[in-house]
Amino acid sequence: MKKLDLYISKKFISTFFIALLLIIGIVIIFDISEKIDDFVQNQVPLKSIIMDYYVNWIPYFVNMFSPLFVFITVIFFTSRMAANSEFIAMLSGGISYARILLPYVACAILIAGLSLGLNLYVIPKSNVERTDFEQKYVHSSHSKTNLRNVHYQISPGEFVYVESFSRWNNTAYKFTLETIRDGRLVSKLEADSAVWDSTKDCWRLRNWFIRDYSAGLEDRLTSGEKKDTSIALTVTDFYRNNKTVETLPIGQLNQLIETQKMRGDANVMFAEIEKNNRYALPFSAIILTIMGVCLSSRKKRGGIGWNLALGIGLAFSYILFMRFSQMFVYTDTLPPALALWTPNILYALITVILYIKAQK
Repeated sequence: MKKLDLYISKKFISTFFIALLLIIGIVIIFDISEKIDDFVQNQVPLKSIIMDYYVNWIPYFVNMFSPLFVFITVIFFTSRMAANSEFIAMLSGGISYARILLPYVACAILIAGLSLGLNLYVIPKSNVERTDFEQKYVHSSHSKTNLRNVHYQISPGEFVYVESFSRWNNTAYKFTLETIRDGRLVSKLEADSAVWDSTKDCWRLRNWFIRDYSAGLEDRLTSGEKKDTSIALTVTDFYRNNKTVETLPIGQLNQLIETQKMRGDANVMFAEIEKNNRYALPFSAIILTIMGVCLSSRKKRGGIGWNLALGIGLAFSYILFMRFSQMFVYTDTLPPALALWTPNILYALITVILYIKAQK
């Protein structure tokens, strides 16, 4: 590593963390002012606010907007270097533009790798406590409202239908389980209700009957008042929402995607968006770093103000585009992988054009 690499890397990392601390402090103040009424109304202990919420919320927030912080950092200190004619000195000394970019890219890869590790393993665990706190004190996303007309394929050839599920008493009403083999209905289990028994991890059926269909025209009917049955469907499946995927490490998230695809669950799009976003977001830090250097490495009249304004505008448009790209998944316009990586692809092309112009 050359002195030049150390010089740029030191400026990059130090400016990034200083900007991070300043922005976190400002955002926490605004967040407290927004939620203070909920905290007071629910009499939330101060220790719980700090340890259960903000200690887990800060990594989530920082990682979500880390590409924006990286971009603003690069724009800021690179514009200062350009205003002091440091880029002119480096280029006059025979150092190529690509060589100057090397420490920038190295620092961006380091930050992206850290962000990826947090995304895949650390933040999902902290999100468990954060979402539990929000559900308990801030808002009721884990509400007691009922679900209606639930269809699941719990395993190949086994289908469950529930007319309604009550979260008040963990009861599925008008419960039906159908078994189909080789395109033929083999058996059909129906019950007035199915109550989840947490002690046995099974469903307790009430007023049930099973109809077994033979290859001919005859069928056999069995009925009863109560019956315990274990199937590949638990009460937690009825409590999953779009926030649940944020709490799963990458291994469990992949397993959930496979299960939901097999069941034909429409909520699989939330898991696929979360998975692709965990990979696409860290990679964007590298793209925005190179773009930031290309935009701010030339000395301009008026100092760094124009560069900062342009950089912040591009960074916010990038973040907005990443959020908007999720709509392509919701409307079934594009597959999740392509939709979530489209902003990176588009801005990478813009970065290539800016790099070619900056070299000249």
